[in-house]
Amino acid sequence: MPVDEYLQARPAPALRPYVAWYSGYRQAGVAPGTHRGLPSPYLTLIFTMEDPLVVAAHPDPRQAPGRYAALVGGLHLAPAMIIHDGFQSGIQVALHPLGCRALLGLPAGELAALDFDASDVFGEVFVERVRERLRGAPTWPQRFAAVDAELGRRLRPGVEPPSGVAWAFRRLVETGGRTGVAALARETGWSARHLTNRFRIETGLGVKEAARVVRFDRVRRRLRPGVRLAELAADAGYFDQAHLAREFRALAGCPPSRWLADEIGFVQAARPGGDHDGAHD
Repeated sequence: MPVDEYLQARPAPALRPYVAWYSGYRQAGVAPGTHRGLPSPYLTLIFTMEDPLVVAAHPDPRQAPGRYAALVGGLHLAPAMIIHDGFQSGIQVALHPLGCRALLGLPAGELAALDFDASDVFGEVFVERVRERLRGAPTWPQRFAAVDAELGRRLRPGVEPPSGVAWAFRRLVETGGRTGVAALARETGWSARHLTNRFRIETGLGVKEAARVVRFDRVRRRLRPGVRLAELAADAGYFDQAHLAREFRALAGCPPSRWLADEIGFVQAARPGGDHDGAHD
């Protein structure tokens, strides 16, 4: 019989400032599919259990397609294209960009718009140990606990980005991307130029780009059959439905109706806690 499992969990309390959620997925014997990994306010870390993750197209078109046992993807402004042949399994970790220094030992800006073999970031020994523990764990709670333990071993609390960047990023998320650069600069006490420069170094996106992604991410997580785009647009602060449609095409590579039709049944398009980032979000 086909297997189609998807489950989400919060990380251990010590990891919650650095990791937003875990998404466990396992499919076997289902129809082959293609998934768009959309721009998100969180970086993507994926540990596969068995079959590799196949990226047919990266956010940066100059990057060649690849197959990954584990992947780290930086913040991006274009979709990735993920394909599978009916078999896939693993755990995706939604990494907070403000937590990259503490968990990865480098700022998220160094990973911007690119996908990396996770072994190049974490080391091959670490990646293989995580994957071995996932394969040996019989239940999803045990698999999530294994990731908790392994990430916890890498955690270096106190290695934080500049406070102004952290404040600005959290304000963007809290307001759904509706706070402008000038207002954020006033709140941090920095100039708009300095804030933008430091923000890009730490996250990989400029402040305005991050605001676009946060606003887009909030809309696409609320997109469901029957939901009116005009209402979503007004609630998210777009000028009108046409503005939302243009932004959706720019960031997703297709109109909202096409994305919804393609993704509605895809395991990695589920919403974490109600929402989700998909393999590559």
